Amino acid sequence: MRYTSRMPALGILIRSRFRIAATAISLAAAMALLLASAPGVWAATPAADWHASSGATTSDRARQDAIRSIPLNELSPADRAKVSGVIANVSIFRRLPTKTIDCDPDMYLFLVRHPDVVVNIWEVLKASRLQLWQIGEDRFAITEPAGATGSLKYVYRSNDKHVIYLEGSYDGPLLPRSVKGRGVLVLRTGYDRESNDRHYVTSRVDCLLSVGPTGAELLTKTIAPLLGQTADNNFLLTAGFVSSLSRTAELNTSKVQSLATRLDRVEPEVRSEFSSLAGRLGRKAAVAARMGTVRER
Repeated sequence: MRYTSRMPALGILIRSRFRIAATAISLAAAMALLLASAPGVWAATPAADWHASSGATTSDRARQDAIRSIPLNELSPADRAKVSGVIANVSIFRRLPTKTIDCDPDMYLFLVRHPDVVVNIWEVLKASRLQLWQIGEDRFAITEPAGATGSLKYVYRSNDKHVIYLEGSYDGPLLPRSVKGRGVLVLRTGYDRESNDRHYVTSRVDCLLSVGPTGAELLTKTIAPLLGQTADNNFLLTAGFVSSLSRTAELNTSKVQSLATRLDRVEPEVRSEFSSLAGRLGRKAAVAARMGTVRER
């Protein structure tokens, strides 16, 4: 992928290709990459064997694997009950494509822990009318003007596995009646550091959605053929956006820092941390460039 250091290119990218579907499953898929993580040692967390399977699937084998991967015993009793309720009544399952991106690990982890920053950037760039804001520790509210609303909670976080519980509803023109649902997202992540000193992050998301019988029938009979492709595309585009934002912070730090000042749905301390992180990436990239010049002499 060829990167540019100008922030307007990011806006063009997502204005021309990014679309948020107004259903709970599509909202979940669009946000899946950005909804949980925890700091770790990047070089010590190599890409796992599952990276070799990059295509999306709805197979029963993948669904059972996703369910087995959820560490229920490590969740709080309340969260375990909610997640178990979804697992017991899965209406729609999809394993999204595996995606590897060139991305600074610190930037990646900041963005997955602060999805409100990403969504607010989309707003500022006029790429989306989706809105997301923090409502408590590890909890976010989300709305989409076409009729979708919901809440998200990080219920489990580790370096390579993250579980997110989602509740949402849709009441809009795509479906003849309102639909309510609950979902569980399982995000798996691996980190590699290549010989060129670049970091690569690989992610895969399993989406499990539970809706009532009427809602499930509406979804599967009316827009099911579009759900999978939309979810896949949203996830891949979101991953690409995160990679581009990381690279832009390295090459044009001041533009990213200026953008940080315009984020009006993000807490001041989070904006400040985002700006500081962009500064660190810029300085690190400058040092790497100087070292490369020295080696070439």
